[in-house]
Amino acid sequence: MLKFKPGQEVSATFLLQLERLKPLVADMEKVAAGMLPEEIAVPEETPTLDDWFGVALETPALAGYSTGHPRLVGTRRLITTSDLWLISHDQRWARTLSRWYRLGEPMTAQQGPDGK
Repeated sequence: MLKFKPGQEVSATFLLQLERLKPLVADMEKVAAGMLPEEIAVPEETPTLDDWFGVALETPALAGYSTGHPRLVGTRRLITTSDLWLISHDQRWARTLSRWYRLGEPMTAQQGPDGK
């Protein structure tokens, strides 16, 4: 997750992550255009991974009650977002992998997920 201040210059860390994501996005666009991995990957920069397996890693996300979500319809529907990439310092905006969220009040330490 990266913090930013709307309308202000972003941090060096922000720019570093942006540069890091550009090649991924470029490769995704090539895949979407129908290119094969062997046409995209640079052989001398592509290691082989043997005896591999998938692992589940924790990534930052938000959970809360959503209203007005385009896919998860309902009012005050409890959801967990996709990976959290950006959050404004004033905690009014968040950008996940899939979309922007306008943030209301955060949950207090006294509240539980049911709002009590």
